[in-house]
Amino acid sequence: MCRLHGPGPDLAALVGRRLTAVVASWYSHGGERAAEPVVVWLRDDHGGCTFVGTGADWCLIVADDRPHADVDLGDLGRLDVRDAPHGTPFAPHLGHPVLAVRQEHAPGTGRTALELDFPTGTVRCESWDGDLRITARPEHADDRAGRRA
Repeated sequence: MCRLHGPGPDLAALVGRRLTAVVASWYSHGGERAAEPVVVWLRDDHGGCTFVGTGADWCLIVADDRPHADVDLGDLGRLDVRDAPHGTPFAPHLGHPVLAVRQEHAPGTGRTALELDFPTGTVRCESWDGDLRITARPEHADDRAGRRA
């Protein structure tokens, strides 16, 4: 468990819920937008909204939270919050249910990774050097067969 952010929500509750939308916040400075989002919010068909981001202690924060408005950081840039149907590895899984959830933890840090399995593949969210890294692994026939066994 993260000392600063606690255990977060019961992620097993996500199993069976359909991903209906993804909202993300991107950092921009001088008109240049970062390639990767800073945080994401995953909306589901039960009205839930799950926040995924990183903490100052490099943990992966997962919380029940709604997207906020854009944030002007003055000379440091801004955070732009937008729907992200095509901007994250979650895009291919819109409309699909979560089949399984796995987490990884590190001593002293807390949660460091979260994986969500969909019928169409797996998305991994992790704290990587304090930044949010989201990667996808497509579903393979061997994976489906192994899950049915």
